[in-house]
Amino acid sequence: MCLRPSNSENPPDNGGRSWLSTITVTILVLMGLVYGTAARATDEADNLRQKFAVLKPQLDNNQFQSPLHLNSVELDYSIRGDIYAVMDYPHADISRALNDPERGPASLCQIMMLHPNTKYCRVLNGKNGTILNTKIGKKQEQPLEEAYDMDFSYRNDGVPGNGYMRIELKSAAGPFSTKDYLIMIRVVGVDANRSFLHLSYSLGYGFAARTAIKVYLATIGRDKVGFTRLDNPPGAEPRYIRGLRGVVERNTMRYYLAIEAFLNSTYLPPDKQLSRRLTRWFDASEKYARQLHEVNRQDYLQMKYDENQRLQNLKEQADPKR
Repeated sequence: MCLRPSNSENPPDNGGRSWLSTITVTILVLMGLVYGTAARATDEADNLRQKFAVLKPQLDNNQFQSPLHLNSVELDYSIRGDIYAVMDYPHADISRALNDPERGPASLCQIMMLHPNTKYCRVLNGKNGTILNTKIGKKQEQPLEEAYDMDFSYRNDGVPGNGYMRIELKSAAGPFSTKDYLIMIRVVGVDANRSFLHLSYSLGYGFAARTAIKVYLATIGRDKVGFTRLDNPPGAEPRYIRGLRGVVERNTMRYYLAIEAFLNSTYLPPDKQLSRRLTRWFDASEKYARQLHEVNRQDYLQMKYDENQRLQNLKEQADPKR
């Protein structure tokens, strides 16, 4: 006769089962997250390709004489600018330059440093993720202690190998009581040699910030315009949007030109890349001098060489072994 052992003699291995169940659930959750991220990226890539098809007439024929489309919107207490552009760089090259988990954030710092107002940018890795610590100031030489300290959280939602990338930079607060900054970069491959980019730049503001901006636009910035053309009689000089939409359109274009200049420089040896980035950004911005001209060429180049050297010196002081 076969006797079954009692429960007291051989208790069930609940601890082992519990451990296995936890591992199984964790694996399933991670698989779900990966699948969900991949599926979302595929949907976004398809949507961006559809946007490319919809905008093709505007990309083929526009005031920029380039495959580029810009629009802006002003809401109650926020503004946003969007640029869609065909870029003559393969998606694989853009992904290597911007989508790489290790060097991608540093690449974005190099892009941001091309903007005349960015005085400093360094990547910080902490418990809350990757941060781009920047200092924002005037469009001229300026001590760092006089610039505004602004942190951007870095998020990369791209899925390597699927021909699509999405990067977001967010900052809760900025100069003059502005807030809710978002810089979003999305890129999808068009063919073997070209990619389609969507750059979105937006920020929010309260009553105090809106008042300060309006004072600026009524005084120092009264002659500044954006890129959107307003209706005007045939043969007359073109009229452009002003005010807050003009502000966001100018900055969106500056960041777009910075991305293009950076990508162009990546094909050169490292010791020649900074010079190429700076000269290409300035020359491109001067094509839109009515909107973007702030300083002359030599002043911009000298200011940026000095700022990049200052940044390098500070890095070496922080880490002498580098």
